Amino acid sequence: MSQRKVRLGIAGLGRAFSFMIPTFRGDPRIEIVAGADPRAEARDRFAADFNARPYATVEELCADPNVDAIYIASPHQFHAPQVAIAAAHGKHALVEKPMALSLEECRAMIAATRAAGTHLLVGHSHSFDAPIQKTRDLVASGAYGRLRMITAMNFTDFLYRPRRPEELDTAAGGGAVYNQAPHQVEMIRLIGGGKVKSVRAATGIWDKSRPTEGAYTAFLTFEDGVVATMTYSGYAHFDSDEFSGWYAESGLAKDPDNYGASRAALRNAPDLAQETALKEARNYGGEAYADTSVPAGRKHQNFGLLIASCAHGDLRPNSEGVQIYADLERSFEPIAPPGVPRSEVMDELVAAVLDGTPPLHSGEWSMATMEVCLAILQSASEGREIELKHQVGLPTAKGGLHV
Repeated sequence: MSQRKVRLGIAGLGRAFSFMIPTFRGDPRIEIVAGADPRAEARDRFAADFNARPYATVEELCADPNVDAIYIASPHQFHAPQVAIAAAHGKHALVEKPMALSLEECRAMIAATRAAGTHLLVGHSHSFDAPIQKTRDLVASGAYGRLRMITAMNFTDFLYRPRRPEELDTAAGGGAVYNQAPHQVEMIRLIGGGKVKSVRAATGIWDKSRPTEGAYTAFLTFEDGVVATMTYSGYAHFDSDEFSGWYAESGLAKDPDNYGASRAALRNAPDLAQETALKEARNYGGEAYADTSVPAGRKHQNFGLLIASCAHGDLRPNSEGVQIYADLERSFEPIAPPGVPRSEVMDELVAAVLDGTPPLHSGEWSMATMEVCLAILQSASEGREIELKHQVGLPTAKGGLHV
């Protein structure tokens, strides 16, 4: 593989970017050279932290001739138009999940990058995590018989973290389905082979002060007969990190005695204007921003409980590897802690930009994920099973996706 670095520009210096900072700083294959954000305080800190060029607009960022690829970490509604801008300037694009707000936007993003001859990669989702990838490899090996069922469950405080108004508006891409379901859907699709046939789902909007989906349950049927259930609640009551040895989604140890902290923090922001101000203060460049440097002891990321049930064994990925429950014995496949968090995302990006290798988490793959997420909302609204039309399978040995 080439030793040249990917010169990366950042579109949106917010929360998503701050979580990726340890990855960018720790990966010698990546060089942060420029960034764009409308907030002057974010641009000032970025220029100081990275010795990189700050821009007020994404258009200026994409016009920079010294940028190879754009990491689009802006609010969801900007993903599609900013991918089009990047493609028009010949830049590859790494887009945060969710890919977009509609299938029409997904198709436009794919068309723009195809026309420009650039790569489109969507991440981070937890399907990148090494324990999930290992689970897929174990399923594909056939050592435990044919895959039959996948069970995924996660309970968090998602809905009670500080939010901007649009983050509590489903039509604007807010809520658990747009923001959290892509993680579970991608893990399930990766392990299950990709092609979901139908979705039947219910969602929950249980707090009038947070008027968007805070919970969902979905039943997915794959084309080959595999079935999957996925449940998520962000209502800040039960915490499924209890099932992960109190390792948080980030892979860091968590204090179970810090119960109710998210809801308690919102008491200092009783209306949306104050809540938005609280979020901005914690954002990159804000007065209350906390450094995201990687402390010692980090393990692999996780997204709650997941069990892949095969004919002769159940496989359960966790923050340290994969627990295997076979017919006659129980065993564990350890995976060494990550040297750089989310390095798997950079593996795909570097391979695409420097070597022209099509990414697994491509526009087509990610549009199929969004089709499942949108079907969850549609099924819940209409009270019926939704048949899917845009699914793709895992790459073939020769590259590309099974359509």
